[in-house]
Amino acid sequence: MITASIPDFREAARRRLPRFLFEYIDGGSYAEATLRRNVLDLADLSLRQRVMRDVSKIDLSTHLFGQTLTLPLALAPVGLAGLNARRGEVQAVRAANKAGVPFTLSTVGACTIGEVSKAASCPFWFQLYMIRDRAFMKDLLAQAVEAGCSALVFTVDMPVPGSRYRDYHTGLAGTGGPKGALWRFAQAAVKPGWAWDVGVHGRPHTLGNVAPVLKGRTGIEDFFAWMRANFDPSINWRDLDFIRSEWNGPLIIKGILDPEDAREAAEMGADGIVVSNHGGRQLDGVLSSARALPPIADAVGDRLTVLADGGVRSGLDVVRMLALGAKGVLLGRAWAWALAADGEAGVTKMLKLVEAEMRVAMALTGVTRIDQIDSSCLALH
Repeated sequence: MITASIPDFREAARRRLPRFLFEYIDGGSYAEATLRRNVLDLADLSLRQRVMRDVSKIDLSTHLFGQTLTLPLALAPVGLAGLNARRGEVQAVRAANKAGVPFTLSTVGACTIGEVSKAASCPFWFQLYMIRDRAFMKDLLAQAVEAGCSALVFTVDMPVPGSRYRDYHTGLAGTGGPKGALWRFAQAAVKPGWAWDVGVHGRPHTLGNVAPVLKGRTGIEDFFAWMRANFDPSINWRDLDFIRSEWNGPLIIKGILDPEDAREAAEMGADGIVVSNHGGRQLDGVLSSARALPPIADAVGDRLTVLADGGVRSGLDVVRMLALGAKGVLLGRAWAWALAADGEAGVTKMLKLVEAEMRVAMALTGVTRIDQIDSSCLALH
């Protein structure tokens, strides 16, 4: 099918992936109100069209956390996204490197830090959860340091996992043992392209960085059971001392929705935050990222770098997020869908589409540099 937009990649992913994988990436928690708000609140923002401004030379580059980026973007951490295509995170990091933007490897990705490091031609970011097993955390951080990761994205909005109804409907959650495995096998069997590419040629299926603590268990139920048992609900701001003791590079706190928490992150010496509701996958009914972003950006000013994610479905949405106060935008589902659609080539094409859409949005709002995008680019209505 023709992929001319991020929604096109979503449809291509839906056609190619087994249902349990597509719904895992596509879905949100509970009634998915926040998932929908993320998209709708961004789309509802009107850009202010300006003319006669000389937009013949547009520069999309920016500088974040010691890196000069071609675009004000990064590929967000997405758990299990590497199962969307053969050794998927490896393909995604190559696409990100070619585009000049950071790739962020999830703690619970399908590929290991070492595997992604060998494929990367530029430093990548690593994402970490607060896990009960501190020795495991220390080992992951040591691996990230050895791999030359240039930033650590510390996700703080998952002390407990949200309930995602779609995962129950597809047998990814709630249906364990042989029955669940058979249900998922049946879904994979009707997607022969994916089954051949990932199921057969994508081996070894080790569940990436988590494999050592699973001790030879490779079932998806084992993976989710480990997650439920090891996310740490006792997480608090003092735990940043532990992170800092093992990590000296830029520290980005992901999962901030409240100005008070943003101020706390600044006080604790974080280098950046990501305004995020976990893509609508945690607490349903909270603010969309678009609505939460402006007061947070106002609260912390230039004390740290504010990034944002959630609901971004075009280059126009990227410009909207920047106009609301973000210095950079993380793309999550967008790259996961593109990876499922066409591997590395799909992610490369998706990033080029977003770049082209950003150029149009900037030209027609009368700005030529990323640092010129602010609230004046939005029309009040």
